Amino acid sequence: MTRRPVDLEVGQSLDPRTVGPITQTDIVRFAGAGGDFNPLHHDGAYARESGLPGVISMGQMQAGMLAAWVSDLFHVEHVLAFSVRFAAPLLIGDILVLSGTVDNIVGAGPEAVADLALSGARADQAIITGRARVRITTASRA
Repeated sequence: MTRRPVDLEVGQSLDPRTVGPITQTDIVRFAGAGGDFNPLHHDGAYARESGLPGVISMGQMQAGMLAAWVSDLFHVEHVLAFSVRFAAPLLIGDILVLSGTVDNIVGAGPEAVADLALSGARADQAIITGRARVRITTASRA
């Protein structure tokens, strides 16, 4: 059964989600699930020798967190498009705050879709930014 799309308005802020603090275990578990065993993700000495402050998560881990949050808010069957841009590495101990706003609504009735601007940040530094398009039930316009 398909769940009902969510009602949205242009300019609306999305309910944020906080993830973390990120642990070494989080990163290693994601590496095991995805098969990414680059030593930057589990070997602190190697990461520091490479010019990083320590172990970093793989970008797809942040992308997955952002995608899961969008899917939880809008139901996966209503997510029509999703893209990300990596801005900075996510480190052990970081707390990632996922947030977003409704930029635009196109169409009306069952054809209405919303364009979302998304971000994941530690303190006031963007780690990941993204865009999504989701099916909605309202057609409010700016």
